[in-house]
Amino acid sequence: MSYVEVSNVFQSYGTRPILERVSVTVEKGEFISIVGASGCGKSTFLRLLLAQERPTRGEIRIDGAPPAREPDRDRGVVFQRYSVFPHMTVRDNLVAAEALGANAAGYLFGQASRDARARADLALERIGLAHVAAQYPAALSGGMQQRLAIAQALAAKPKILLLDEPFGALDPGTRLKMHDFLRDMRAETGMTVFMVTHDLSEGFKLGDRVLVFDKIRWDPQNPEAYGATITYDFDARVALPPPAMLEEKTHVH
Repeated sequence: MSYVEVSNVFQSYGTRPILERVSVTVEKGEFISIVGASGCGKSTFLRLLLAQERPTRGEIRIDGAPPAREPDRDRGVVFQRYSVFPHMTVRDNLVAAEALGANAAGYLFGQASRDARARADLALERIGLAHVAAQYPAALSGGMQQRLAIAQALAAKPKILLLDEPFGALDPGTRLKMHDFLRDMRAETGMTVFMVTHDLSEGFKLGDRVLVFDKIRWDPQNPEAYGATITYDFDARVALPPPAMLEEKTHVH
């Protein structure tokens, strides 16, 4: 049995179809990059995996469990808009995230707390935020807050990590550092990752597989008449597909 099973999922908002006939299986520990044209339901798909939304039809099962009704600690997420605890320092954001991932109470005591702070300091050093460890998120730039949000999600060690354009606000150098940090954390934890990106090279660099979302059916008179589905499932570990094919399948209508 696959770790993540998406079976014939449809999602509509009112009468507007967003996704249709989406089926895919993912093994535990795989990194899945998701690309496609704007408006093709990539972020909606992440919200369905998160259980923030429930599909109109079909179901999503993780590790054989019944479909989730709401988000839980097994699912970590970083959306395009960073989300951190504004009332906590940068270091305490990471400690709190690890505590929430470790137990329902969200607390660590004694040596466990000291170890978590040490790991937080190491993570902050690796992502270039050690110098602001004692500051609050409001004092950070947008790019720094996004780095913190990514590190925070990773600190909780979720079974599934969902990333929606997580590196879009970062400069190229910091982006490369965050790529390395994400790959290291994934190797250490064995987490399964789904990442939406508009950067094809990033998708193939980080992903084991690249899913392309697009609309198979298209009505120029009514662009919202049909939903999107998975049109290609590339094995990124084998080879990069022809650029012309990617351009065709990730264009903006």
